[in-house]
Amino acid sequence: MKSMKNFIMISVFCAALFGATSCHDLLDEDPENNNYTGQTDYTNTSNMIRPLIGAYAEFQDRGWEDFPVIAVRGDDVNAGGLGDQQDFAEEDKFNYNKDYWMFNSVWQNLYRDILYATQAIEEVTKYREFADNQAVADQYIAEAKVIRAYLLFNLSRVWGTVLIPETSDPTVLPGAEPSTKEEVMQYISDQMDEAAPALPAIHPNQRTDIRGGVTRFTALAVQALANLELKDYQGVADATSQIISSNAFTLEPDYYNLFKVPGKLSNENILELQYSDFGTASGNLEAYLFAFFGPESWEPKVSGAGGGWGFYEPSLKYIKFMLDRGETTRLETSVIFTNRGIDEIKKDPNYAVLPAWVSNTTPSGDVFNNYNRAMFASGKHYLPSDQLTPGRTDYGTNKNFICIRYAEILLMHAEALLQGGSGGISADAAVNAVRTRAGLSTLSGVTLDQVMDEKYAELAMEWGTRYYDMVRLGRYDELSYDGRTFTENKIFLPYPQAQVDLLPSLGGNP
Repeated sequence: MKSMKNFIMISVFCAALFGATSCHDLLDEDPENNNYTGQTDYTNTSNMIRPLIGAYAEFQDRGWEDFPVIAVRGDDVNAGGLGDQQDFAEEDKFNYNKDYWMFNSVWQNLYRDILYATQAIEEVTKYREFADNQAVADQYIAEAKVIRAYLLFNLSRVWGTVLIPETSDPTVLPGAEPSTKEEVMQYISDQMDEAAPALPAIHPNQRTDIRGGVTRFTALAVQALANLELKDYQGVADATSQIISSNAFTLEPDYYNLFKVPGKLSNENILELQYSDFGTASGNLEAYLFAFFGPESWEPKVSGAGGGWGFYEPSLKYIKFMLDRGETTRLETSVIFTNRGIDEIKKDPNYAVLPAWVSNTTPSGDVFNNYNRAMFASGKHYLPSDQLTPGRTDYGTNKNFICIRYAEILLMHAEALLQGGSGGISADAAVNAVRTRAGLSTLSGVTLDQVMDEKYAELAMEWGTRYYDMVRLGRYDELSYDGRTFTENKIFLPYPQAQVDLLPSLGGNP
């Protein structure tokens, strides 16, 4: 146990680095887990799961700003215009303000939870010595490693060179040596090699202790993502082949409801943030703030359902791309139209006549009116008002947030094969499984361009996948659209200036 003086010093440092409520200390442990000296009783191994539960709780408790900052820069989505977050709109245009509060907050949020997961690893390791079944301790440690790896993965994709915490003590960070993005991704891949064997080889929804928790296939999925960033295509193929051959995952037949309440813990989902209103009209609530994605004006089918802020808008480029492909299922799911947006599409003579289903009324009967910030809304972040628990009115309440799903694994597998990897099912089979679910014809002799188009169609508005794909492949022209100009020096966000001031090892901003 740290001395009280040391604890106060670390808490003060944490408040500056990660926010005033970010640091956790074992002084908060319940009395039954402490012996008479005030130290944690690691012989009481019935409490060994508690640090892991804490890591899960912090992981699920994402700030609303995390996802938008990570995901807004692709040609699939635009920041909603007009409003009080002009620097967010500028990020979408590749004009970055190192002093923007959202950048600093996301940095803090990710590092805070990376340290929580690291502390969980340290604490379970201490319990492990006294555990009758050390394999259980090894599993808990592995779960925390996967949580930490996914957070670190997103941190490095956004900022590139970052610090890899070797301990949960944040005071060592100022003197730590930063790791390049390539080093971070290799670290993640190596960590997943360590974690995977200790994890159950089942679907997350089959876990009975922590339902929806991390499994071996979650670790393999995170490893595949990291290897993709490294362009280690054989490593991607190896990881995705194991997931596919497990037969633990299937594509959800109902693509529309995959992103709604019926899609919670779907057989397609490999990692998701889980939320609940516990089926009650009031009281306890665990929820993501989906209002960020909601319309400023709508006529919900269920009267009284709340709207949102209108800050996240599918791009006109993406919509036209989908119309050209004859997409219905995925376009109707991914994009919610307003009449103003429909009129904007029709200004292009090539789209003067739209499919009859294109409407400002969703398939669930909610009507999206015109509003100032956007012409379209993200259907993947929309919960129909008739799926709200009666009595709950906040936009999206009781909806989960999907992080990784099987469709992405299939498409990464296909890309890896076409980039020189080998093993597993064919690229044709992987791509056609996704296309068939979308109601499209199958392909033969699929090309890399076709795979990337399929990823664009399938994964739009999800975790910036399109942006990071185009950056990795050097297809910068795709990101230069609608007046934007993307150049290589815009790949990473600048370090938040507040963090540069605290962490001189970052070397400052260019």
